[in-house]
Amino acid sequence: MSYRTFKRLLGETSLERKCRFLFGGGLFLLISASFLFYGRHTSHMVVDQNRVFGQLLIAPIIYEKHWRSLELERDEEFEKVLQRMSLDLKPPDLKEYDWLLIKASGKEAPKGASEQIDHEALAKLALGADEFTYRTPDGFFRYYGAVRASTSCIACHRSYNNNPDLKEGDLLGMAKIIIPLANTERALAMNNALLFATAIGTSFLAMLAAYAIVRYVIVKPVLHLKDVSDSIARGNLDLRADIRTGDEFEELSHAFNRMLRHLVAVQEELRQVNCDLDGKVDELAKVNLTLFEMNNLKSDFLATMSHELRTPLNSILGFSDVLADAGNLDDRQQRYVRNIQTSGKDLLNLVNDILDLAKIESGRMEIRIVEFSLHDLTERLVNMVRPLAERKNIELTLEDDSEIPLVKQDMGKLQQILYNLLSNAIKFTPEGGRVRVASQLLTDDQFQLIVEDTGVGIPLEDQETIFEKFRQGNTALGQRRENITREYAGTGLGLSIVKELSRLLGGEVSLVSELGKGSTFSVVVPLELRQQQLQLDAELDQQTQELNRLRRVDLGLVGVKPLRAVVGS
Repeated sequence: MSYRTFKRLLGETSLERKCRFLFGGGLFLLISASFLFYGRHTSHMVVDQNRVFGQLLIAPIIYEKHWRSLELERDEEFEKVLQRMSLDLKPPDLKEYDWLLIKASGKEAPKGASEQIDHEALAKLALGADEFTYRTPDGFFRYYGAVRASTSCIACHRSYNNNPDLKEGDLLGMAKIIIPLANTERALAMNNALLFATAIGTSFLAMLAAYAIVRYVIVKPVLHLKDVSDSIARGNLDLRADIRTGDEFEELSHAFNRMLRHLVAVQEELRQVNCDLDGKVDELAKVNLTLFEMNNLKSDFLATMSHELRTPLNSILGFSDVLADAGNLDDRQQRYVRNIQTSGKDLLNLVNDILDLAKIESGRMEIRIVEFSLHDLTERLVNMVRPLAERKNIELTLEDDSEIPLVKQDMGKLQQILYNLLSNAIKFTPEGGRVRVASQLLTDDQFQLIVEDTGVGIPLEDQETIFEKFRQGNTALGQRRENITREYAGTGLGLSIVKELSRLLGGEVSLVSELGKGSTFSVVVPLELRQQQLQLDAELDQQTQELNRLRRVDLGLVGVKPLRAVVGS
């Protein structure tokens, strides 16, 4: 039997089959081994009986020999010999057996196989053995027993055999007894057949008993529990296990019923909680729809307002440029004009940020993919903001990776990301600080832009919300937020725009900052922005917006029915 077959037989079958196989096989092996041991032991006992029987025949054979030798010389001396031997006067019947008395001396060299065995037996008896046995191939048992001189034998054998040196215990000869084994073998065969039949019957009855025990004592309660469990799984919660065996299975059924009652009680509680949750979810859905509509109105308003504000701002900036070129203005008037220009440009930048954010939220931001040199872009931006850095005595450095090839991206969006990060770094870096701009090739299809400063840093609790809209980090210990806003002017839209634009370009932005030591912003974007990816992102954004615009929320599909299904299962 292979390992796979054995594993399938024991590990991947039913409990009833495993128990039948194990119990039945174990009982069969135990019964077979016990009967085999008993049969072999009986066979040895029968064979040993021949040896014992040979021992018992030695005395009658000696008597027979003496009877035949001295029958003609029956006198008073013969009667005394018989009395000394303590034998009956009637000789025994030894016609069924072949026997022979062989003297210890005077035997010629062996000629045949039988005489060789006789000679070997006599040699062993001469060395001190009392008996020697041999089983011939033709089905006969030979027994050789030593005949030694006793006190009653010495007087006669000294005179008759002319052996004056004979003493008690000397070997006179041996008795050779040939016993046929036909009857013994027939008895052994009958005994083995009876044992084999008894073993088969006992094994069959034991397997039947094991089958009945496994079927009705072990498997039947388990199958009943299984049927009850299946019915409960189909929704019949009123069914209970009914096992009355008075053993551990009955205790198991009671525990099963207690568990089921507890499950029903918990299900009822959860059903009540679900009903309450339905109302809460309905209210939250209505509030969410209202908030979504308000957010859409806000985005539409910001986009419209920002677009409408551009026209008067452009007029204000245009006329301020005309006034700045006029030659008849005094110094105070020139200062006023510069203030108008600075405030107008700041307001225009604010309007542009709001408009960009509104376009991103509404999904109307256009992507224009062009091929350009990243080195030229970073160098141009660094030179653009260098006057701002020199005004605060900030060291501005650029480290470009020469291994970066030409980039296929939206150059305008990438320039806006880098400009926002640079302006923030210069804004929040005190005088005498350092700002480093670096580009690095990460993989074959990605590069990284790094803007590192030695500014005030961002607290750990504000790093998670720094990329949210209209949020500014608490950049100084012990300062109130209104003081920070007054010192570092801004609306908090720069980093949120950086995050959204990075996502539009297929990348992401990350931050590492420590309060009082500076911040490091990293933007990872692909070298080539594929049009298919843009279409997929646009489709996902459109599907998200359509889902958010749904006026009706089916609470049975949002998550209530799955919860009920889990409870009832």
